[in-house]
Amino acid sequence: MGSTGMSDTGSTIQERILQVLNGLGIRRAHFAGRMPTDWGTFVNGHSDLVSSFTFVAPTGLAPQTVDAIASKLLVITGDTGPFAENVLAASKQIEGAQVAILAGFSNLGWLDITADFTEPMAASMFQFLGDADLAAEWDAEPPTTRQGEIGGITYRIEGDGPPLILLPLFLAPSQWDPLLAILSQRFTTIVLGGAHLGAVDILESRGRARGYLRMMRTLIDDVGLQPGETVLEVGCGTGVLDRWLSRRTEGRNSITGLDINPYLLREAAALLETDPDAQGVAFKEGSGEDIPFPDDSFDLTMSITVIEEVDADRMLSEMARVTRPGGRVAVIARAMDLPFLMHAPLGEELRAKAEAPGVIGSIAEAGCADASLYRRFRQLPLEDVRTYPQSPVFDMSEPSVVNFMQAGLLSKLTPDE
Repeated sequence: MGSTGMSDTGSTIQERILQVLNGLGIRRAHFAGRMPTDWGTFVNGHSDLVSSFTFVAPTGLAPQTVDAIASKLLVITGDTGPFAENVLAASKQIEGAQVAILAGFSNLGWLDITADFTEPMAASMFQFLGDADLAAEWDAEPPTTRQGEIGGITYRIEGDGPPLILLPLFLAPSQWDPLLAILSQRFTTIVLGGAHLGAVDILESRGRARGYLRMMRTLIDDVGLQPGETVLEVGCGTGVLDRWLSRRTEGRNSITGLDINPYLLREAAALLETDPDAQGVAFKEGSGEDIPFPDDSFDLTMSITVIEEVDADRMLSEMARVTRPGGRVAVIARAMDLPFLMHAPLGEELRAKAEAPGVIGSIAEAGCADASLYRRFRQLPLEDVRTYPQSPVFDMSEPSVVNFMQAGLLSKLTPDE
């Protein structure tokens, strides 16, 4: 991978994106992305550098977060489900913004939007970008180095023309790839990634949080993991917990992380290379609903906050199938049937609005995010079933995950609220 030779000196996303613009010689660019934690501070603080912004499939939209770029804003949203309905309603309050609607899409964060809606997304973006008031511009000739890293953010460049910067699309498996060949016909597309952006940043931050690791230590202690036993994590994401477990057990266990998302697995492999103390960890692409391993393959099969996004009963059955006799199956689910804001001093009406379903509470139709997990476990061919709640507490020792949660909550509220 090429490199500009710049050091990773940025401490905030805003500073890192500025480093990318300066390093690539971009005076002003079109931007597109999904997560306000990636772009919110930058586009509001440097709106003069933003020719346009395409907000892709938000699960919430707070008009006050896009005031600075309202006249340069395209919102691409579905029309199905409460997230899309709320976004459509909020869009009407943003004077000058354009809206493109994807019929039948629900804005859930793990759906593969660019793969499923390639042509309508391309058409909407081409029409919008062609009408943009400000042209995207280079300070100099576009860079000849087509991939590299600046300020801790990776970049990949395709095509020629005005610069179009593509930020991560949360958990979408294909990210921007299905659209790149089309967009690159008219624009220099610059796909940004790495550990400081998107879902990777959030998952890594959560996996380092003290409250979250306290929950994981309880789980690992309870299953009694022994040296030499094999472990499978279903829905490993960036592998942050696999690396943590390897360090905790000093590499005495073979740990396999399974995920259906190739984007997250690529980032997981890159992060593993930077962690020499995480030994015995490997990753494999595959679905938790159809685990690609034979019966009786692992001593411990675990899954952490993934059962909400799949067919819960199918995944549990598959986890039990690949676990050896005498082994253990361990699952943690988000408890959407319990209060989320336990200590916030809010009135009853405001609390109900803040805790309404949102980005933190996305649940698939057949997913599990409540105490039905206990019943489902007792229906499996398992012995010594133990079920109990845990309450991981998050604080600003890991600001990325807290800011992500806060953005999801604030998107449901008015500025006064």
